[in-house]
Amino acid sequence: MNELTISIILFVSALLSGLTVITFNLKFSKVLKPLISFSGAFMLAICILHLMPEIFSSYDKKIGAFILLGFLIQLLLEFFSDGVEHGHFHSHKKDLAIFPYAIFISLCLHSFIEGMSLIVTDGHNHIGHNDSLLLGIVIHKIPVAIVLSTMVLAKNISKTTFLIALIIFSLSAPLGLYLASNHILPFLGNSNIILALAVGIFLHISTTILFESSEGHKFDLKKFIIVIIGFALAVFTL
Repeated sequence: MNELTISIILFVSALLSGLTVITFNLKFSKVLKPLISFSGAFMLAICILHLMPEIFSSYDKKIGAFILLGFLIQLLLEFFSDGVEHGHFHSHKKDLAIFPYAIFISLCLHSFIEGMSLIVTDGHNHIGHNDSLLLGIVIHKIPVAIVLSTMVLAKNISKTTFLIALIIFSLSAPLGLYLASNHILPFLGNSNIILALAVGIFLHISTTILFESSEGHKFDLKKFIIVIIGFALAVFTL
């Protein structure tokens, strides 16, 4: 799969997900939580089964450091995003007329780095598991785009501003992919550094999704089954 195809898939998946909020009056609800749990399980398994073996195939102390750096970057971004990456939605009525700049920028940066992880060289996938990783990112983007769109519209922002924001967000991942493949990789000379940053971010998000306490600290059978399905799908992509 080449860079253009991957970019189109990333852009369209985010754009259409966000547009469902305004087109079908779809709002974030508990219905999307199973999808979030599935995406967390799938991304965690992709990291452990595919990405980490790839980047540690040739030992380099710097790789571990960049994984930790990615983890810290996501921790910092989450401070501004209020956990939207995990499907959290907080509506603050007293701020209705204010565009959520901090949340929007942090989500765009998060999406940008996700796009970087799909790095392409010589016009083709750099690593064979890109299709699996792309699937995981797309599944993750659907609820995030819906939560972001719901949050923006809840603040009585104009439809024009909403569409501009959604387009910018949708372009952030393709932009990350383009810059990583054509500019950042030639500068660094090592794609594993880029992947390590992404792994750190994916590990933070996936573990937060999966290990957050359930309501009343009770065992959630449905979530457990969804996690098993996510793990199984990742195993089948080996």
